[in-house]
Amino acid sequence: MIRIDVRKTLLGATGAMPMHIDLEIEEGTFLAVAGESGSGKTTLLRILAGLEQAEGEIRVGQERWLEGTFSLPPQKRRIGFVFQEYALFENMSVEENLLFVRKDKQLAEHLLQITELHELKNRLPASLSGGQKQRVSLCRAMMNRPKILLMDEPLSALDPAMRAKLQQEISQLHKEFQTTTIMVSHDPSEIYRLAERVVVVEEGKIVKEGTPSEILLQTSGSQKFSFEGEVLEIKKADLLYVAIVAIGQQLVEVVISRNDARRLNPGDTVRVSAKAFHPTISY
Repeated sequence: MIRIDVRKTLLGATGAMPMHIDLEIEEGTFLAVAGESGSGKTTLLRILAGLEQAEGEIRVGQERWLEGTFSLPPQKRRIGFVFQEYALFENMSVEENLLFVRKDKQLAEHLLQITELHELKNRLPASLSGGQKQRVSLCRAMMNRPKILLMDEPLSALDPAMRAKLQQEISQLHKEFQTTTIMVSHDPSEIYRLAERVVVVEEGKIVKEGTPSEILLQTSGSQKFSFEGEVLEIKKADLLYVAIVAIGQQLVEVVISRNDARRLNPGDTVRVSAKAFHPTISY
């Protein structure tokens, strides 16, 4: 179990903002942290990594990372951190970037194979695309087999197709290594695909907590509407078929026919429209 109970005063747009995050996380969980900019999400990651000071307590299993005046140094916390910026060593090859963290060629080779970077291992970062650089950054973060992997909107600068590909690779790495992963994201479809649990932070405090479906799905409302969205999942519920569709920053559940369920696939673009209480999908 990971126990987090930290307090810190932040400077927000309206002045001092008291931050207090009280949270327990089962080890091996993929947790998404959502909320408006300036709510304290990135600060929470930096406190966990030991890059910012705070009051309170952090315990990871039997290890004490923060308590009273004691704070475990960042280099002893076994944290992997993936930033929005790639932060690679430009004078080192892809493989050398990984081996700089830990001299384990077998692990480096395995990570490069998973992320389809093996053929690029001798290339310098300057010759890579943004998606390739972010994959190198992700591999490097995993080289120490971290107890906690922290990701601060790691895919926000990538195009939709590359985001979807890296989401699959992040999911695969998480399942294989069973690393506790905490990801800050504003993207509901990303959260839905990857996370097992979501916390929403507002003004330095957790205001919502639950599964992605509980937090993100919008199932009420009677207004007429018509919006384009992306199919995330199709599932069967008793005798019905339900499509989970991402529309902007929201997710909706739409009951669909058996024929629609056969034709549609995750990733398809559809138009969701409704009159009164009966939403429908067209494509």
